Amino acid sequence: MTLKERIIEDMKAAMRAKDAARLSAVRLLLAAMKQKEVDERIELADADVLGIIEKMVKQRRESIAQYEKAARQDLAEVERFEIGVLSAYLPQQMGEAEVAQAIAVAVAESGASGVKDMGKVMALLKPRLAGRADMGKVSGLVKAKLGG
Repeated sequence: MTLKERIIEDMKAAMRAKDAARLSAVRLLLAAMKQKEVDERIELADADVLGIIEKMVKQRRESIAQYEKAARQDLAEVERFEIGVLSAYLPQQMGEAEVAQAIAVAVAESGASGVKDMGKVMALLKPRLAGRADMGKVSGLVKAKLGG
């Protein structure tokens, strides 16, 4: 079963269970997936779906920060719930040691010698770590490793 099929089945299950909050979050994800399919005239692969989910989780984290700044805990809780629903579709997150190992391998493969080569390293890491690590944190770790 592809990730897309699993998400559709989860939507049906949420409808049957009359779980409005979960249904809303899953429908938002399906709408984003459909939008990408229509815009790019493609059938989404699991990697594409993971990219969409990561983007949506990142958006929700940013929203939570804004809501908390405005003292709107009720809205922040809705966003946290949606992150929980979306995160269920992401693969198991890598540990810090695994991420550090992947960075070391990518730096060695790319022959990076300084911060100017950061793009090469990130280009190697992005497909390998997609959905399994926070790429913002990975970027910071790569920059530190390259002496930035």
